[in-house]
Amino acid sequence: MDISVVVPVYNEDESLPELCAWIGKVMLAHSFSYEVILVDDGSSDGSWKVIENLNSTNPQIKGIKFRRNYGKSAALNEGFQVTQGDVVITMDADLQDSPDEIPGLYDMIRKQGFDLVSGWKKVRHDPSLSKNIPSKFFNWTTSRMSGVKLHDHNCGLKAYRREVIKSIEVYGEMHRFIPVIAKWAGFKKIGEKVVEHRKRKYGVTKFGLERFINGFLDLISIMFVSRFGKKPMHLFGLLGSIIFFLGFIIAGYLTYARFFMAGYRMTDRPIFYFGLLAMVIGTQLFMTGFLAEMVSRNSPDRNHYLVEKKLL
Repeated sequence: MDISVVVPVYNEDESLPELCAWIGKVMLAHSFSYEVILVDDGSSDGSWKVIENLNSTNPQIKGIKFRRNYGKSAALNEGFQVTQGDVVITMDADLQDSPDEIPGLYDMIRKQGFDLVSGWKKVRHDPSLSKNIPSKFFNWTTSRMSGVKLHDHNCGLKAYRREVIKSIEVYGEMHRFIPVIAKWAGFKKIGEKVVEHRKRKYGVTKFGLERFINGFLDLISIMFVSRFGKKPMHLFGLLGSIIFFLGFIIAGYLTYARFFMAGYRMTDRPIFYFGLLAMVIGTQLFMTGFLAEMVSRNSPDRNHYLVEKKLL
């Protein structure tokens, strides 16, 4: 199969028929073999009924239903697991991403050899104050911290070589940082393509300003997990050892002063409590690293969702 299109769906029943018809038209025009995987992320409207109807008329449209809303990352991860295409395209269900971009993204993966191509909504139709300005700051910060230079990390329209999505795990709210996750997984050829951003035709946005705060915290998390997820002792053990050693030196000096300096009282000195605190914190950090090392070596699969097994 040439292309798998994964679309997270949350209360988008109005836009789904138009989106799927548009995708089918593009695929037919370019003679692509394809599938569309619609992941219903616990919608409370008629989205799943629409997906069932679309599947009954077109078997290339498939559906996965969550029992409740788990978030976009969970929807993408579940969709990635069942994809069969050589190239995987992700897009939002609200018609703000244009399916006409699919052939260009496909060519960049298959002909230009990119592992991942991220869309760049260079011209946006969002309110500048609430979305554009915070988005630019978020993308600049993410690029600086991660080393992945993209103008629009949060763009839902992306293309992946099959090996990429089968080698990474997306959880929590990490969908914003799939290029960063892919880079840390060893996929270095990451590109960018200017794509059309369309005005929302149906419904309302599902994201508010809090996504930028959560995004910054997620970035710190992914940077930590990428560097130390498999070796937490390297961080906690090192910090714990340094702090404990500092406290041990202080304790050694105070012990020497107590026995060899007349009238010296250790407990009258603030440094005594600092040294004691340093030894306690150092021991705790070291034990944290030790326990985290044991957990990381025995952790089960992180993605366990209450998925209603209705794979159409």
